[in-house]
Amino acid sequence: MLIGTILQGKGTDVTTVHPEATVTELLELLAEHNIGAVVVSEDGSSIAGIVSERDVVRRLNDRGADVLTAPVSSIMTTDVRTCPPTANVDDLRQTMTTHRIRHVPVVADDRLAGIVSIGDVVKSAIESLETEKAYLVDYLHR
Repeated sequence: MLIGTILQGKGTDVTTVHPEATVTELLELLAEHNIGAVVVSEDGSSIAGIVSERDVVRRLNDRGADVLTAPVSSIMTTDVRTCPPTANVDDLRQTMTTHRIRHVPVVADDRLAGIVSIGDVVKSAIESLETEKAYLVDYLHR
């Protein structure tokens, strides 16, 4: 299965935050959209970084409550792993597991085209296994 197939099911909307937004504004976005990470972007289509709930918690531990008024750019991850819609889900699952990342922006034609989470990737694997099981059960009962 390809990443583009996952995006067809879940959609291509990506919540982004400006690098100069405060961490408090970031938290409001995460809560409003019930998500765990957002892409940091100046224009909504390029990627400056990615920031997650984990980043906030770690920086709160390091810096204290003052981090809440700091810009998102001060806590974001700038080395962002991305993938194209043509990437294989199994390969991406391996990359996410190996590098312990939970969110991967999808990029097409140098523009943000979606985002997949480890939950999306695991869900697709489970659906694939359930389909395979159904075919095998059907085959055995013929």
